[in-house]
Amino acid sequence: MLDPQGEVIKSGLTHMGFNKIESVKQGKYFEIKFAAADMEQAKQELVKMIEALLINANTETYRYDLKELED
Repeated sequence: MLDPQGEVIKSGLTHMGFNKIESVKQGKYFEIKFAAADMEQAKQELVKMIEALLINANTETYRYDLKELED
């Protein structure tokens, strides 16, 4: 299924230096697949992505669910 908003977000994150993003889906929530060395690095990268592009930290709050996917 084509997700134009997800592709725009993926492109924006890539231009901001987040180069390991596999895909982004936007709906009622965001689903972002990306590579990281471990869960701690994944958490740090995800928070950076969220605060850099996905929300306005001054007016919005967020929560996330981070899962390790099998190859």
